[in-house]
Amino acid sequence: MKIGVLTSSRADYGIYLPLLNQLKEDDYFDLEIIAFGTHLSKSHGYTLTDIKNDNYKCIHTISSLISNDDEQAIASSYGLTVIKFADFWQINKYDLVFCLGDRFEMSAAVQAGIPFGVKFAHIHGGETTLGAIDNIYRHQITHASTIHFTATNQFTEKVIQLIDSSENIHTVGSLSLDGIENFIPLDKDLFFNKFKIPKQEFALITFHPETIDAKSNNFYALEMRKALKELSKKLFLVITMPNADTMGSIYRSEIEKLKQDIPNQVLCIENFGKENYFNAMYYAKILIGNTSSGILEAASFGKYVINVGKRQKGRAQSKNCINTIFAEEKIIDATEKAIKIIKFEGENIYYKKHPSKLIINTIKSFNETL
Repeated sequence: MKIGVLTSSRADYGIYLPLLNQLKEDDYFDLEIIAFGTHLSKSHGYTLTDIKNDNYKCIHTISSLISNDDEQAIASSYGLTVIKFADFWQINKYDLVFCLGDRFEMSAAVQAGIPFGVKFAHIHGGETTLGAIDNIYRHQITHASTIHFTATNQFTEKVIQLIDSSENIHTVGSLSLDGIENFIPLDKDLFFNKFKIPKQEFALITFHPETIDAKSNNFYALEMRKALKELSKKLFLVITMPNADTMGSIYRSEIEKLKQDIPNQVLCIENFGKENYFNAMYYAKILIGNTSSGILEAASFGKYVINVGKRQKGRAQSKNCINTIFAEEKIIDATEKAIKIIKFEGENIYYKKHPSKLIINTIKSFNETL
C-alpha cells in the first residue's frame, strides 16, 4: 500500500512520529514523506533536517511559503501552495495520503488534491478553535478527506455533522500521546545542561497570534511581553518561538525584545523536537500560552496550563486548563495561583492506548475495500 504523509511544520511532524515509525517498519506499506511549509524555512529552524535524519526512503520537498506574514502574504502562500501541489498530484499517485490538523498550508495541499481524486486520511478533525482561522481550514480538510481519525467521541460527532455521514470515522485518541505511558525523561541535570537552563523552576511558553482578530495582535503581544517580564522574577522562561501564522512576527518581535531586556531569564527555542519538548514539559513548573500542546498533552504530564486568549476557544479541555484573557495582570494572576498547586492529578481526555496501531489496522482494512 503506497502511503503519502503531508507534513508542513515541526508541530505536525512531532505528532506523526509514532505513526511514521510503525509505517516505516511495516513491509505492507511503501511510505513517502511530503515535506513543505515551514520545514523548508531557515527562519523557522529548517526542520527538514530533522526529517532527513530519520532516514526515510523517499522525501519529497515543496517550497511555497512567502517570507512575510501579513494577510496578503498568507493568502499568496496559500495560492502558491495550491499551484505547486497541482503539479505534484499530477505526477505522484498514492493509495492514501495522511494529512493532519488545521494549518493553512495543509489545507492548500489538500484542496489541490481534490480534482485528482486523492484519498486523504485526516487526523485531528472535528475540533474547534474559535480564535484562529485554522478552524476554517480544519473543516475544509475534513470535507476533502475520505477517512477520519479523531481524538475524542465529541470530535467524531462533529465530523459526522460536517460530512453528514458516520462512515469511515474512527475515534483513536491523540496520536501525539502514543506511548506516553512508557515515557522516560532524560536525566534532569543532562537536560538542563543540554539547553543551558539554570537550576531553577521554569515555565514552558508558546504563543501564537489570534488569526481571527488579527489587528488585536499588537496589543496582545505587548501584554504577553509585559506579563512574562514580571513572571521572570519568579520563573525562568523557556519560550518556543511562533510558527508561520498571520501576524506571527509580531509575537516573535516582542519575545526578542524580552530576551534583550532580561537575557539571563529567557531561553528561546526555534525547534525543540518532540523528545526534547516532552522533556521540557515534564520538568516545567507550568505551561503558559495558547498552543494546542497545552490542551492535548500537558495533562498527561500532570501540568497545569495557563491558556491565554481565544485561539483555543471551543476546543475540549481537561481540567488542568486555566483560561484567561490577553491582559498582563490576568496572566500574572492566573500563573501565580496555579504555581502554588503541586501537580494536576486528573485524567487527560485525549488519551487512548495505541492510536498508531488503531490507525494502521484501520487503513489496512480500508485498503482491502478499495
